[in-house]
Amino acid sequence: MGMVIPRLIATDLDGTLLRSDGSVAERTATALRAAEEAGVVVVVATGRPPRWIRQVADALGHTGLVVCANGAVVVDLHSEQVIETYPLGRSVVAKVADVVRSAVPGVQFAVETPDRGFGQEPDYGTLPSDVGSDPWIGPIDELATDDVVKLLIQHPTMGPDDLLAMSRDVAAEFAELTHSSTNGLLEVSATGITKASTLAGIAERLDIAADDVVAFGDMPNDLPMLAWAGTGYAMANGHPDVLAAAEHFAPPNDDDGVAQVIERLLPSTSDFS
Repeated sequence: MGMVIPRLIATDLDGTLLRSDGSVAERTATALRAAEEAGVVVVVATGRPPRWIRQVADALGHTGLVVCANGAVVVDLHSEQVIETYPLGRSVVAKVADVVRSAVPGVQFAVETPDRGFGQEPDYGTLPSDVGSDPWIGPIDELATDDVVKLLIQHPTMGPDDLLAMSRDVAAEFAELTHSSTNGLLEVSATGITKASTLAGIAERLDIAADDVVAFGDMPNDLPMLAWAGTGYAMANGHPDVLAAAEHFAPPNDDDGVAQVIERLLPSTSDFS
């Protein structure tokens, strides 16, 4: 395939757009701003919840959209307001928790909601760094409310790939399960809701075909997005499953790989100095 001039660029955050220290490099921010000025729609697509978006909004100049929680929430960066949600629903959260806990002893659960933030079971392990000092705590039957956009499944000793395989065996018929970390942590969304599904809706409303989309990602939760996009780039630092599935590769995130590819696709974005 020859060089694709995109109409929409979709990029993951952690391990992709962000450096390993969590920062947005000036080169990357400049490349994205230049792409937007050239008429390209830029959408950040992340597993992270809306409360974490302020840092990205500041770095990117409060423009564009962010697909959060693996497709379950869309935030307008200009206003930092949630404009779309695709929740799991109370009954799905309860069912997934029930079957996974029966199949994988030792798991603990937490939830993300757009308004109330983060809720967890009492014995849930490591908390997200941005959760704040006052998460709501209770058993899963109390956490399972209709506004849950992401269910988190954590195991203290199991790796994420094994935990994902065992959990999918019993819960894949009820919800979408994936992971985006090297720890024993899974992320669960409503059936059919992925980064790809929500990006497809955004693209359709903008009359942009998937063939005109370039996407970047590094972890299993990015696989649907990379497959849907006309051109999907796996980061060189990515998960083995992502590298195995990809046809195109970007340099590592710590080398500003997303910016490097954008500069090749849109040469005008490389006029930095």
